[in-house]
Amino acid sequence: MKKYFAHLRPMERRLAVGVLVILIVVLNAWLIWPHFSDWGNWKNRLESARQKLKLYQTTAAQKPAYETQLKTYESQGDVVAPEDQAVNLILTIQSQANECGVGINNSWRQPTHTNDFFVEQAQNISVIATDEQLVNFLYKLGSSASMIRVRDLELQPDTPRLHLNANIRFVASYQKNPVIKPAAPAGSKPLTQTAK
Repeated sequence: MKKYFAHLRPMERRLAVGVLVILIVVLNAWLIWPHFSDWGNWKNRLESARQKLKLYQTTAAQKPAYETQLKTYESQGDVVAPEDQAVNLILTIQSQANECGVGINNSWRQPTHTNDFFVEQAQNISVIATDEQLVNFLYKLGSSASMIRVRDLELQPDTPRLHLNANIRFVASYQKNPVIKPAAPAGSKPLTQTAK
């Protein structure tokens, strides 16, 4: 390289050095200068990660307090019943109706609706009762811990106008049972098909 540079005239040397300087400046502008802020970005990310870790550790340290608080709330009685309890919907309605003196003429179950966490059961009933019996029946169902609520209510008087005929749609929400995937036995191998 020195031999080649030594054979150049002074003007050619200046031109070669100028081209080399311009090339170095362009490469710096393209490859190096955009990364000047990387150190600051890495420091910010590190600080953010440390703060998040501190928050997680603080929350994890409060786990016993959260567990005692959860037990306190669960003992208060307003817990959503598990999905297995959905069969008790009509039994709860019938027992409350008998207690309040409400006569059930007809009942039929509606389709079940589900989402990721809850199963929603609907039950339609047709009843006959006095206005006081019907109000007591609905009040006692709503004030109990059964999570049963009235979605639709149609009222009309009976022919002698002594009682009310009511068509009521009750809805109750239950916790969806978690899906447990069966575990494969420890020594089993996955089945594969062999081509013949």
